[in-house]
Amino acid sequence: MPSTRALKTRIRSVKSTKQITKAMQLVAASKMRKAQEAEAASAPYTRTANEILTHLANQGVTDRHPLYEVREIKSRLLIVVATDKGLAGAYDANVLKLYTRQLIEDDRSNVKNQTIAIGRRASRFVSKLKDTQVAAVYQDLADDPAGSQLRAIVDMAIEKFEAGDVDAVDVVFTEYISSVNQQAITQRILPAGYEAVEVGENVREAEFEPSQEEVLQAVTYRLIEAQVYHALLTARASEYIMRMMAMKNATDNATDLIDDLTLAMNKARQAAITQELAEISGGVEALNE
Repeated sequence: MPSTRALKTRIRSVKSTKQITKAMQLVAASKMRKAQEAEAASAPYTRTANEILTHLANQGVTDRHPLYEVREIKSRLLIVVATDKGLAGAYDANVLKLYTRQLIEDDRSNVKNQTIAIGRRASRFVSKLKDTQVAAVYQDLADDPAGSQLRAIVDMAIEKFEAGDVDAVDVVFTEYISSVNQQAITQRILPAGYEAVEVGENVREAEFEPSQEEVLQAVTYRLIEAQVYHALLTARASEYIMRMMAMKNATDNATDLIDDLTLAMNKARQAAITQELAEISGGVEALNE
């Protein structure tokens, strides 16, 4: 049995670890709520974009736009979203497993592929693959990845599709469904698509300037940007909820371990006291003889 001193040292170590995991749990919970709020704030814009595109599609404008061209897929671009820091349970394993399945399917179908890796875990993984062309790597994206980083990802995807380098662009990420359900999925963003919705009177009666084609170009770009933005935000929310649960489990395990170590320390202390009493009693008996 370990000594009382060794058990005390280990208890202090576990308590320190517990403080860290508890703090990480609270931080993850706070960041998860912010990611959810940012995603919710973008929803009205996406609905309006879908409404405008539905209206333009009903007039056949989208049929002539290159971003809506459906081609035979001979090459595709995969945007895979993973974490920078890990410590999020099975988050990275699930999304990278799905990404690997996509690569295997492409290989069987003789489809070439390129990859944009987002997150250190994704970049490390793709760097070890021999037959995968890495188009770009992005690390340490902000929790709200709007701005130049988001536009750089979207611009690269659109440029490769318009140039014919790839015939499809898919995002592999983790969809936040609920606090207990997060699922790794693949979503196609090019060729461009939209969700057909009911068109309101304000859109039906709107005047498009300078032309419907110009508006279509701008709205299509913004919708693709919104789809990538949604993928990054919901992936980040999933990351934080899974990290929060992983840290909660670690904190609970630390609590159980502290209880077990405390019990072992008390037993060791009691055994030492019993041993000392036995030695004193033996010494007294020896003196009386």
